[in-house]
Amino acid sequence: MAGRQVGSRDGGRRWLSTAGAVSFLAGYTISIIAGLWWPTSGGVIGLLSVLGVVVGLLNITGKEIIPYLVAAIALVLIGNIGAFSPLNQVIFGLGDSLNDIVRLMAIFTAPAAVIQAGRAGIVLAKPGE
Repeated sequence: MAGRQVGSRDGGRRWLSTAGAVSFLAGYTISIIAGLWWPTSGGVIGLLSVLGVVVGLLNITGKEIIPYLVAAIALVLIGNIGAFSPLNQVIFGLGDSLNDIVRLMAIFTAPAAVIQAGRAGIVLAKPGE
């Protein structure tokens, strides 16, 4: 216990970091499971949106903003065009299931992307250098 202060801010930061990481993993896990069984559930969509906000606020560092936004754009585009539909000809329903999973991943990613796009805009709007 020596050297550790009770109620130190380090413990709070660690907790927030863990909450962000758990939210990130939970969001993608829920997207996969729900994409297979409940792709249009309003409750699932609401939960993914809330988890996306948590990830956007707690999990993405300044260096990760641009790569995250690029990945979010790819997920949103692919999740909304039905890119996997041709796979239905190989295995009935496979393409639809993959489309639903990616669409839910996009729903999870979008709130964090909006938060990060706002952060990037604020940084770009600052005068100086």
